[in-house]
Amino acid sequence: MIPANRIGRTKATTILLFLYLLSYLMHTLAFQDVSFGYDPGRTTVRDITFTVARGEIVSIVGPNGSGKSTLLRLASRVVDPRAGRVTLDERSLRDYSRREIARKLAVVPQEGMIQFPFTVTEVVLMGRTPHGHGNIFESERDHAVAREAMNQTDIAHLADKLITNLSGGERQRVLIARALAQETGLLLLDEPNAHLDIAHQIETFALVKAMNAGKGLTAVAVSHDLNLAAAFSHRILMMCNGEVVAAGTPEEVLTEEKIREVFETEVIVDDHPLYRTPRVTLSERFVSAGEGGA
Repeated sequence: MIPANRIGRTKATTILLFLYLLSYLMHTLAFQDVSFGYDPGRTTVRDITFTVARGEIVSIVGPNGSGKSTLLRLASRVVDPRAGRVTLDERSLRDYSRREIARKLAVVPQEGMIQFPFTVTEVVLMGRTPHGHGNIFESERDHAVAREAMNQTDIAHLADKLITNLSGGERQRVLIARALAQETGLLLLDEPNAHLDIAHQIETFALVKAMNAGKGLTAVAVSHDLNLAAAFSHRILMMCNGEVVAAGTPEEVLTEEKIREVFETEVIVDDHPLYRTPRVTLSERFVSAGEGGA
């Protein structure tokens, strides 16, 4: 016969395990019937409903002006919904302080608006601000985290350079390093491959994928590169005219029919020979038309 105290411990352990699994499966980010517009008489995104589960990589694709970047601004509470609600870990974003949000998620913007001559190290250390406790100077751990973020993004050799003297691609990698230094569970990337050469584009997505696999990082990325989105994402949201027109796995979303309808472009979609994910290429008719006009 099992002693009563042992039964009690077993039940408690089971309950704790259940609560842990429930926490892991919770939706990190959720949009519920969200609408928003920058001008009173215009709606930029309308009736948006989707969830991002913990540990997912989700890409948002669509034509220019379809509302992709606006979703990230709503997700980071740069703006608030006109209707509906955005929740983070099952709690309304409106209920979080700015510091709490910064400890939960980090943002890599399209363009770095840093106009002052900070060094690269100083910019990356800015990612540690939400973790400060009133200290004027950064701790040894802050510096260690910043160094690791710079190593991960291949900018350690730029540590003492002024960010104002860097190229657009180098600046972008500094902003990614700053976001990594924040050590959050959720990363929002607004066209992270903007200004990057092809090698660093792949390295950036590979880094996000590695952190997803190793540390359970959740990521939401706006991307214009359908092939990179297909190769590195668990799910894809396709937007058009402020609405989600398709959502699902890369295979479900990136079809010739949907791309033709949304992007008004003829493409061929087949399987990538290495990754077995959808591969999007221009149709022969489109390429031939371009050659004829040359």
